[in-house]
Amino acid sequence: MSHKNRDEKNRWRNKTIAFRVSPEENDLINARVAASGLTKQEFLTSNMLNARITIRGSSRVYYGLQKDLELVYGELKRIATGENVDRELISLVKFIAKIIADMKEGR
Repeated sequence: MSHKNRDEKNRWRNKTIAFRVSPEENDLINARVAASGLTKQEFLTSNMLNARITIRGSSRVYYGLQKDLELVYGELKRIATGENVDRELISLVKFIAKIIADMKEGR
């Protein structure tokens, strides 16, 4: 059995929550987690508890955003040819735009 650890607020975290998602939902969740700079646990817990998520600016976040923006740019070029817009892409674009706007404001 693994050693129990307390979190930064001195709470035991010994309960596991698991759920199934589609491969597309998994990719979107992972993209948002990477863009946030948080761990997946911190990101999902904050979202589930409706807590405000504070993005931790770092080189990892910067390169994650750069990778995502390159994907978005490629998709925008594809869309310019008249193809359908993917809802997951729109969701990711909005999420990245919010992060960038918050970074500009210094949050």
